Amino acid sequence: MKIINSTPRADGFHMPAEFAPHYGCIMIFPERADSWQYGGYAARRAFVEVAAAISESEKVTVCASEKQYENARRLLPERVRVVEMSSNDAWARDYAPTFVTDGKTLRGINWGFNAWGGLVDGLYFPWDLDDKMARKLCDLYEIDMYDLCNFILEGGSIHVDGEGTCITTEACLLSKGRNPNLTKEEIENYLREFLNVEKIIWLKNGIFGDETNEHVDNICAFVKPAEVVLAWTEDRADPQYELSRACLETLENTTDARGRRIKVHKMLCPKPVTITAEECAGLDTMNFAPTRTAGERLAASYVNFYIANNAVVMPIFNDPNDDLAVDLLTKLFPTRKIFPVYARDILIGGGNIHCITQQIPLAKNE
Repeated sequence: MKIINSTPRADGFHMPAEFAPHYGCIMIFPERADSWQYGGYAARRAFVEVAAAISESEKVTVCASEKQYENARRLLPERVRVVEMSSNDAWARDYAPTFVTDGKTLRGINWGFNAWGGLVDGLYFPWDLDDKMARKLCDLYEIDMYDLCNFILEGGSIHVDGEGTCITTEACLLSKGRNPNLTKEEIENYLREFLNVEKIIWLKNGIFGDETNEHVDNICAFVKPAEVVLAWTEDRADPQYELSRACLETLENTTDARGRRIKVHKMLCPKPVTITAEECAGLDTMNFAPTRTAGERLAASYVNFYIANNAVVMPIFNDPNDDLAVDLLTKLFPTRKIFPVYARDILIGGGNIHCITQQIPLAKNE
C-alpha cells in the first residue's frame, strides 16, 4: 500500500454514487458492551441479516476482533469473508476508507476519525483502533491511499451523486469537535479536492437527536442524479418538522453541479422511537455513567438504508409507516429487491444500516 501525495481531483479520481456498481461492502462485527445491549446478541442477529442480504449481489467482508472472530464466522454465511481486525466499535461507514476510482483503478481515502467530536463532544474514548482501520483496509485490499488523517470526516456525513454534487450538513461538518480551525470554504475545498465534486449542498440540520452531530445519511440520500429522499414528518409539534422543512427549502431552492433542479421524495419517519428501561439495563456504563437513559429518543429514520448491487437493505421499526417506506423504495428502485430489516437493535447503538456498511465501488480492472 502506497501513500499518494496528491489529491483524487488532480489524479482524475472521484467518489462514485452509492447506486453505482459495487465490488463489495465492508462491515464490522459488533461487541462493545456500552453500545450494544445484553452482550450484543440481538445486534449481531441484525448485522448478520444485513450482511447476508448484501452478500447476495456483492462481496462482503466483515471485520471481527480476535475475541469475536469465531462467533462471526459461525453466524455469517460462508460467502461472507471474515477477517480479524481490531476496532473500538462497529461503524464501518465512518472509519472504513472512502473509495475513489478513475474507472480503472481503486484507491482509498483515510480521513481522520475522532469518535464524532473528539474531546469536545465525542461519544467515546479512546478511538485509536477505529482511526487505524482505513489504513489497514487499504492494505487488505492492496490499494493505494490518500492520507488525510489531519482532516476529521466520517463517511456518514457525506452523500454524492457521482456527477459532481455532494450533500452534507452544517450541524456536522461545521461542529466544533471536528475541524474548528477551518472555515466553511476551506472545508468545501477539501471535499472538492478529495471527492472530486463541483458543488456542495449544505443542509442545516439532520435528524433530531442524532448524536453524530446530525449526519446527512440519516436525513437525505441520493437515489439517482438530481433525485433524493428526505426524512419527513407531518407532525408540526415534532421538533423534526422544522429540521426537515428547512432541508426541503434548501433542496427546492438549489440546483446540482449540472444545473438540474433536485426532485425530493418525502419519506415519512416512524413515530418517535424511545429506549426502554429494560434496554438501558442491558448496556454497560462508560466512565461510571449510563450511555442511555430510559425514555431517550433515538434517531430513527428510514433514509438510513444501503444500496447494494441488486438490493436495497432498509431499516424498519414495526411502525405503521414501515410499509409506506418499503413502497417508496420499491418505486424508486424498480430493478432492486427491497430487504426490510427490523433495526431497533442496531438503532440502540446509535446508528442504522447505512452507518454499519461501507461500499467499495467497482473499478473496471476488477
